[in-house]
Amino acid sequence: MNNNQILVKGARTNNLQNISVAIPKNKITVVTGLSGAGKSSLILATIAAAAQRQVNKTYSAYIQQLLPHFNEPDVDKIENLPFTVVVDQKGIGNNSRSTLGTYSDIYSALRLLFSRLAKPFIGYSMNYSFNNPLGMCVNCQGLGEVREIIPENLLDMSKSLNEGAIEFPTFQPGGWRLSRYTEAGFFNNDLPLKDWTKEDITLLLYGEKQVPLHPSPKWHKSAKYIGLVPRITQTFLNKNESQYQKDLNRVIRIMVCPACHGQRLKPRVLNAKINNKNIAECSMMSLSDLYNWLGTIENEKTGLIIQEIKTKLSNLINAGLGYLTLNRPTVSLSGGEAQRVKLANYLNSNLTDLLYIFDEPSVGLHSYDLQKINNIFKQLKDKGNTVIIVDHDPEVIAIADNIINLGEFAGDNGGYVTFTGNFKALMQSDTLTGKSLRNRGVFNNKAKLFHGFYQIDNASLNNLQNIHTKFPRRSLTAITGVAGSGKSSLVKIIKKQYPQTAILDQRDIHGSNRSNVLTYLNVFDQLRQYFARATKEPIGLFSFNSQGACPVCRGKGVIKLDLAYIGESVTVCEACHGQRYAEKVLNIKVSGLNIAQAMALSPTEFATKYPVLEPAMIALKQVGLNYIKLNQSLDTFSGGELQRLKLAKFLLKQTSNILILDEPTSGLHEYNIQNLIALLQNLIAEYDLTIIVIEHNLRLIGQADWLIDIGPYAGKEGGKILFAGPPSQLVKEKTTLTAAAIKKYYQI
Repeated sequence: MNNNQILVKGARTNNLQNISVAIPKNKITVVTGLSGAGKSSLILATIAAAAQRQVNKTYSAYIQQLLPHFNEPDVDKIENLPFTVVVDQKGIGNNSRSTLGTYSDIYSALRLLFSRLAKPFIGYSMNYSFNNPLGMCVNCQGLGEVREIIPENLLDMSKSLNEGAIEFPTFQPGGWRLSRYTEAGFFNNDLPLKDWTKEDITLLLYGEKQVPLHPSPKWHKSAKYIGLVPRITQTFLNKNESQYQKDLNRVIRIMVCPACHGQRLKPRVLNAKINNKNIAECSMMSLSDLYNWLGTIENEKTGLIIQEIKTKLSNLINAGLGYLTLNRPTVSLSGGEAQRVKLANYLNSNLTDLLYIFDEPSVGLHSYDLQKINNIFKQLKDKGNTVIIVDHDPEVIAIADNIINLGEFAGDNGGYVTFTGNFKALMQSDTLTGKSLRNRGVFNNKAKLFHGFYQIDNASLNNLQNIHTKFPRRSLTAITGVAGSGKSSLVKIIKKQYPQTAILDQRDIHGSNRSNVLTYLNVFDQLRQYFARATKEPIGLFSFNSQGACPVCRGKGVIKLDLAYIGESVTVCEACHGQRYAEKVLNIKVSGLNIAQAMALSPTEFATKYPVLEPAMIALKQVGLNYIKLNQSLDTFSGGELQRLKLAKFLLKQTSNILILDEPTSGLHEYNIQNLIALLQNLIAEYDLTIIVIEHNLRLIGQADWLIDIGPYAGKEGGKILFAGPPSQLVKEKTTLTAAAIKKYYQI
């Protein structure tokens, strides 16, 4: 038995075609292939899931129910599987009290340092915690900001309570919280708010907790009345209720705490200093500046503490995050930043013989930063660990000791192992990956005639100060520069100066498990109408959210059972076999398929069988999503796929002539990226668009019409417009990090 390899035999998870692979231990393996070819199915849904399930089994039944649940992979056997750590691009928590400093434990060590050296002495380290009553600012409870509800955004004065005057979920007609006001007996529920007395408006908004004297018969006997503002504050604001975050953002204003000026701590804590800096000021420094400041402290008693902090800071800086600050909320980190923070944390670990799995770590990284990340992968390997990386970037693939290519295409046309070997052999292979690595695209040397420019003058935001630049109309512009240089800030400036701009980022599309491609594109009703007309049946029958729902699973397609300490069990509904519809609906067919079967088709398959939804199918095909299933749940899409889905929706209802895409190549194979470039150029011509991309992919950057390069580095060492013009001019005239990367990539 060969213990030096992880052996996977007969993997059939998702689209995997009964494949077997051998992954060498203590080496770096990169898994390549088109988007949807099966990379995540093999590495995350099979290997990682199997490892996590095995680890979870070692805990008690009670603990198991508290741990993340992983579906059982469809595989015959996995041998020699080490303890596995998955480093993905998911955010680090959603708690507003969590910062980079608290997550990395650097702030804890910094608190210890201040408790030993700061003058005047104020006691032990918990006094320096903004999450502890001993240290937190009394006014903002350690958050650094205060939030207050704006009444005018909460009420529609032209409506009565019964007409929906309270513009917040669960307080509108049909919402159960509305009865707390309509049945209290205080108000005329049919009178528009504009005709109320000032006293009644005050009672509605700010009324103190009380038992109504003359409530209606529908009033709950034990309930107490309280005004809208304190109720929403207690129920939603103070509990960080994420479900209604969009609505909260509309009705609140956020201000820096006037007591602590955003520093989160009590005055006596802020008065305690080391070398003229308090702990809040240290937390507001960039990590690079903090590292240098620590070098100014000379004290033998705290040498070990300082060394621990510097080591952790160094790992973050080497991950290309030196521009961040310790007080940066973890919820504000991008997916790529969050992944690198996790990566740096693992470098602090003394554990060995682990399997580290990285899901597209190149996302959000300039070629300059990628070199640092590649060094970290090598360090992890040198410490005696096995590293598996799922990625498309040529610079990441090049460091692999072993490469597994899946394909050759996506979905049902993928799932096969089409290559195993080293980088040199891959370059010579007949795979799409090999061909794409050999053919790196044609560098744009042409001088294009531009149809005027959009001008940005004397604009400032974050590290961009008094900048001047421009970008051409009806052209493809790429904004380039290292992570943290100011690219996103420039996009915000463009949006502010040109409000008609549409921005498509890679944030998750929030929806329930009932949300799918058709519901997101707002075309599901058209399909239901089509089936209703063709069959003379009521339209409601073709909705799994109402009339047509399977009576057993109520249209969910699955049955959930709470098995107490064993945890939640999810099984496919045996009545509808996961199709969500009642048996009667499943027996009704149009063109040989029932509505559930029609929704299980890909856009290409659907378009050949049904004439309805043609614009939506064309849009999905245009953005390269012709391999997905129309009933696919939104939570199964990658960040890159979500962005392309947003692009499809944009094309269906275009309302803007400036479109900004945030790293549209994320999650895309080089083969797909070449198709994306062609798509963007076609959209510019067909829809008269001006398209701007924030981008690091050198294939796309080199083929853009115009570049705006920001830098030279990140944070306060960035923020300068280094260049604005055609790519050919950049490589001829400038020596920026982007220019150097382009020359190397295109071998200019």
